[in-house]
Amino acid sequence: MATPKVSRRVSTTKAGSDGDGTGNHVRNLILLGLPPGERSEVLKKAEFVELPTRSVLHETGERIKYAYFINSGLASVLNVLSDGKSVEVGLAGKEGFIGLALVVGFSTGSTRVVMQVGGSAYRIAAADFVKALSRSTKLEKNLNRYAQQLGMQATHVAACNRLHEVDERLARWLLMSQDRLGEDIVPLTQEFLAHMLGTRRASVTVGAGILQKAGLITYTRGNVKIDDRSGLEDASCECYAAMKRQSEKWENEAKNNGTLAG
Repeated sequence: MATPKVSRRVSTTKAGSDGDGTGNHVRNLILLGLPPGERSEVLKKAEFVELPTRSVLHETGERIKYAYFINSGLASVLNVLSDGKSVEVGLAGKEGFIGLALVVGFSTGSTRVVMQVGGSAYRIAAADFVKALSRSTKLEKNLNRYAQQLGMQATHVAACNRLHEVDERLARWLLMSQDRLGEDIVPLTQEFLAHMLGTRRASVTVGAGILQKAGLITYTRGNVKIDDRSGLEDASCECYAAMKRQSEKWENEAKNNGTLAG
């Protein structure tokens, strides 16, 4: 497994509206959602780290050493069974945060988190994060809302993996990945896809073949290119649309000062 590489310590002395003072741009939506002063305070304790593919951000049951505000790339949240097998229960990109257990006072995590597409993050030591959280009510609110998003995602993915066909699940997964990466090309192998979807590699080959034959994707070794986004949405199971619909509903509620929808 790869390990995160510290690029540089963040300095906010000359930070712009979306910069961190070191030439890096803050792309994490949770950080960008903070008032500038609160964001600056959080970043003062952070370090910008590069996260190669297969970097392990934390392991099941182990003490959480760092919290991560994902800035680019794609992190996979995995449920690991006693025999070592694992299945993906969530994805986190630039909208995401790793280390949610710290928000409610826990010091260990229940999942393994691995970078499946290399990227970067703002990493903060657990103790420093807890202090920053106590000083920023907006950060706490943003993270609680994100926890709801991730929980909703996990329930849909669990049902999806049990009830829907591989090609539908693959379409759903590719759409979710594209939303977080912002790119048409998702760099993944069939072996990794099988691992993420909790199925056999041969099943992924069949599912990818169905989508490719329909002209929705182009699969080459190590990469999946999305050729027809609209068609892929039609080919996906209902889970993707349901997650998107609920996320948009929550976003509207947040804009209306958190008023619960009727």
